Amino acid sequence: MHVSAKLDYALRALLHLAEHAPAVVNVETLSAEQQLPRLYAEAVLNDLRKHGYVVSRRGARGGYRLAVAPDQLRIGPLVRLVDGPFVTVHDQDPASVRYPGAAQHVPALWGTVDDALHGALDGITLADVLAGRLPSPGRA
Repeated sequence: MHVSAKLDYALRALLHLAEHAPAVVNVETLSAEQQLPRLYAEAVLNDLRKHGYVVSRRGARGGYRLAVAPDQLRIGPLVRLVDGPFVTVHDQDPASVRYPGAAQHVPALWGTVDDALHGALDGITLADVLAGRLPSPGRA
């Protein structure tokens, strides 16, 4: 699984907002404390706002805050929103790929990987990540 900069920044921004909830956090503070490029952070936060993850407030005391409680925000849907499907094969869903002969079961392998990622990421919330309550590696 490839983690894009956009996904990394989105998750870090949401964690920062969760840590400071229910306060409104301005982009400058978030960018500085999370070491994110300001313009990129603004773009990511704007996308998250459009999809209901954060709300914004304009003005001198403006900024962003979470729109969803951290224990209700699951990581899997965030990944799919920002980066698309977990597993693709030549830009296709693994279930739609067909190989002949000895490779005939390879699409099922990719499907198994996809199911495992869904299971792991859909079961983890923003609150879990913030608190460090994560499955041990190899035990997801």
